[in-house]
Amino acid sequence: MTSYTFSRELRLLTPAQFKSVFSNPIKASSAEITLLAIPNSEQHPRLGLTVAKRFVKRANQRNRIKRVIRDSFRLHQHDIPDIDIVVLVRNGVMEMENAELHKLIEKLWRKLSRRYNG
Repeated sequence: MTSYTFSRELRLLTPAQFKSVFSNPIKASSAEITLLAIPNSEQHPRLGLTVAKRFVKRANQRNRIKRVIRDSFRLHQHDIPDIDIVVLVRNGVMEMENAELHKLIEKLWRKLSRRYNG
């Protein structure tokens, strides 16, 4: 049976792990969100999130955005190749509804997978 959990092993945890993604990444972006990724040696993808306070002022809004992105990753983790991904949130994402944000991030997962595999 397929597991849809978001366990600790599926997260980027240390600054060194985040920093490695910023060196020569594969990119997929929209006006509001950028995904950066590099291949990893694990047997699964890993996710790191950055939601800057200067783009999303309120903590509850930052948490909402991170929750939607984590949920989308959790549901699509089996379709994503074995890569480390950092999600950068930019201006304009705060005005998006949850469903709209979910749809956008799904599109970016597919775009990133195509760029990695192609």
